[in-house]
Amino acid sequence: MSVSARHYDTILSPVITEKSTILSENNQVVFEVPVVASKPEIKEAVESLFGVSVIAVNTIKVKGKTKRFRGIAGRRKDIKKAVVTLKDGDEIDIATGL
Repeated sequence: MSVSARHYDTILSPVITEKSTILSENNQVVFEVPVVASKPEIKEAVESLFGVSVIAVNTIKVKGKTKRFRGIAGRRKDIKKAVVTLKDGDEIDIATGL
């Protein structure tokens, strides 16, 4: 598959947390994606960018929290996370980047 600019726009960044590290033991990788990205778009982007086979894509929409800064109410942005399950034997090393 050829890599296009829209694939780079679909995968914003990897999510590196304690929970995502535990998921990596089960051939799963977590990425932050645009809120409007669909599961087929995410699958196509991961397969073309990293050269791996994707079995499943699960998505989670995280609503932004309301926070106060110097007495003024503000709101964090909404984000979407994609949990990508890879075929056995495939792996993505998110520490090295693209």
